[in-house]
Amino acid sequence: MKKANFLLIAILCTYILHAQKPNIVLIYADDISADMFSPYKQPEAAKTPEIEKMAQAGVYFKTCFAPAICGPSRALMMTGVYANYTGAYRNDIWTNGVRRDIYTKFPTWSRIMSDNGYKTAIAGKWHAGAQMPYEEVVGFDEHCLWESAKEIKHASGVDIYAAGLREKTNQKDVRYWHPSLLRNKKYVPVTRNDFGPDICGEFIMDFMERKTKAKEPFVAYWPISLTHGPTIWTPDNGGPGDNFGLVEKQNTKGMTKEAADAAKKKFAEDSKLAFKGMTEYMDKLVGKVVAKTKELGIYDNTYIIFCSDNGTPVTAKDRGVERGVHVPLVICGADVKQVGGTDELSDISDIAPTLLEIAGIKPPKKIQHTGTSLLPFIKGEKATHREWIYSYTGPVQVFRTKQFLLEARSPYYGKPEGRFYYTGDERFGVNYQRAENEPTYTKELDKFQKIIKSLPDHLSPDHPHWKSKDGVKWAKKTEKDKLWEKHLYNHKEYQRYDETD
Repeated sequence: MKKANFLLIAILCTYILHAQKPNIVLIYADDISADMFSPYKQPEAAKTPEIEKMAQAGVYFKTCFAPAICGPSRALMMTGVYANYTGAYRNDIWTNGVRRDIYTKFPTWSRIMSDNGYKTAIAGKWHAGAQMPYEEVVGFDEHCLWESAKEIKHASGVDIYAAGLREKTNQKDVRYWHPSLLRNKKYVPVTRNDFGPDICGEFIMDFMERKTKAKEPFVAYWPISLTHGPTIWTPDNGGPGDNFGLVEKQNTKGMTKEAADAAKKKFAEDSKLAFKGMTEYMDKLVGKVVAKTKELGIYDNTYIIFCSDNGTPVTAKDRGVERGVHVPLVICGADVKQVGGTDELSDISDIAPTLLEIAGIKPPKKIQHTGTSLLPFIKGEKATHREWIYSYTGPVQVFRTKQFLLEARSPYYGKPEGRFYYTGDERFGVNYQRAENEPTYTKELDKFQKIIKSLPDHLSPDHPHWKSKDGVKWAKKTEKDKLWEKHLYNHKEYQRYDETD
């Protein structure tokens, strides 16, 4: 009889586990290329054992694209719709004033999931348009956000400096040490020894625990501030010090050339070391969140997704080339059947439809996601995912198939054909061959032309935006700053293949 009761309880527990909707933990790193993570086996990678464990337990995509700069990337993350439709092309290019009301026109997955029984929380950095996570239209139930004193006053009604809640400092940034945070519309009291990512991580894990105890399915979204500048020393690499953790840059005025060169070299070396330290600290925090799902007993019913918004600053960010848009994507937990690295392609537009399908929610009819759900592939129900992926920054486009790359395409900059390469199975710019003049690859190039024609105008010279006040202003600034020199080419340290015009 006891054995029968035990068996019945076991069956009921199994039924309850499978009947409960899956949870989702989505971690979105800031300003870091795929090559910085150890699963991608590149020489410049930091030590990221926790993300490597995720990749070994689940799947990592060798090729995933995101827009090359944060605003458009985050808008794409929230909507699952490319800029050609939304108008979110660059941090300073939001056509038709869409920065003000993008989520009214293109609903977020958070709003849809909240409307369908999921509890939602966000922690870290937003910067995805003027509509804020705590507004009803965006749909997050809870938040812990790095924000300015101005935004905190707007949300809470409290001037944190006038109220004596915070002393003014000479900090250039307040996302890391002595952070400026808004938690559920209230200012978070901190000391100079408090580290923003730690506080946001604790918030995410507390949310997970509360919702698990309440038996409520949840999405915990952590757009973590790491590794966006300023480059700082983490709690594992020296702490805040007297300069809030900033890597010290010596004033070389009055120095001999030799001394000045030595000071500059030290700053460069320290910056590189600190950036790796930031990456490794982020990896540690990711590990804590994964461990929390296991501690709560929900790992097998939780999808854990790790990705990044764009490439590494200076050398990749805001560049309309592959390295500018090549980001990590690692998924584990729940019933992920794919294991290890995959050659299948994905881009950030896939995230929104994936989250909805995980939750068993059909998108409203008015929503036309440009991405495709990853769920059938990661569950092993399909052997393939997508034939092509796409990304952009401002007026520059980048396209990819498994063996071919079309980058730096920009009619606006006078480059309507872009640069076309045969890459084979190689990645990270190794052994890429120029292919636009190779008759063997004509059919492949034609495929890219068909993809381009299938998309709405991507800021061509005739696009209405260039006649607007914002468009005219941007064009003048671009001409002055010669922005195309960055947008169309790799950084000199990563010029590994033919970029001649």
